[in-house]
Amino acid sequence: MGLNMQKTVALVAHDHKKPELIRWALEHKAELEKHALVATGTTGGLLQEALNLPVKRFKSGPLGGDQQIGALIAEGKLDSLIFFWDPLNPAPHDPDVKALLRLCSVWNLPVACNTSTADMLITSPLFIEGLYERAMPEF
Repeated sequence: MGLNMQKTVALVAHDHKKPELIRWALEHKAELEKHALVATGTTGGLLQEALNLPVKRFKSGPLGGDQQIGALIAEGKLDSLIFFWDPLNPAPHDPDVKALLRLCSVWNLPVACNTSTADMLITSPLFIEGLYERAMPEF
């Protein structure tokens, strides 16, 4: 991937974390609107309504949405993942969640799982100015 000002950013949240992600996204709307946004089902609908921005929606996480986001990672079509997951309330699709986080590590993808890390990622000059080109793994 070459240097590119517009990134593709995935936004995902478990049910108990959706309000937190919506608040975070509203706080960072000015930066998010510069990028292509993708999300899993319900989260994508909530974000689109709250932000009044286009959001490409995949299936809900338990119905394959996590795997669809994972496919974007494996295809090199995703630049970062903001995933507010709920470690205290395990979901039935927990294996999909772990697989998604594993793909982020394998493919060296910036991932934020809480507001502090998401704040750091979205406000980084490397992210904002398109100066960062992540190294893709060699297989």
